[in-house]
Amino acid sequence: MFLAGEEWAARFERFTREAWRLEALPQYLMPQEEEEFAAFRAGARIDPEKVTNEYTDRLRRQATEGRTQGRVHVVTRPLSDYLRFEFHHYYKAHAMAGEQIRILDVTDRLNPLDGARDFWMFDQSEVVLMNYHPDGRQISREVHDGSPEPFLEYQRIAVAESVPFEEYVKGLDL
Repeated sequence: MFLAGEEWAARFERFTREAWRLEALPQYLMPQEEEEFAAFRAGARIDPEKVTNEYTDRLRRQATEGRTQGRVHVVTRPLSDYLRFEFHHYYKAHAMAGEQIRILDVTDRLNPLDGARDFWMFDQSEVVLMNYHPDGRQISREVHDGSPEPFLEYQRIAVAESVPFEEYVKGLDL
């Protein structure tokens, strides 16, 4: 089953314990980010402490309800312009709002998640595969109809092998 619109948004309202994502691409070309990304590349910066939007509001609400949202992003250096944008424009504000973001840098090591694809997992039971073109344009979101076990193992490895976002970006010029 493919997910879009309200069906997709409902996943973030109905999970009871945890929503978790693995990101493996160096960029995601999302039409709604084009203008902000262009401004970032031209030198514009935002104050992440002042970001308030539907996403950060939801993260704060979930945290007060005892529901966590997290992710691990697999990266290599040098960071792409998109990753620098994502780290500055989104991750800083999202981490401040309660999202547990971690970074797995595989620049100087073997990637322990080589071949793993992007996904979201809800309550460690429902997996949604995030399908992308090689350049990062999204194709679809697809509910995985098999066992979540391989994805639980990806999550275990990703968390064990990564560092907190705040630690990773110390000293980086974003």
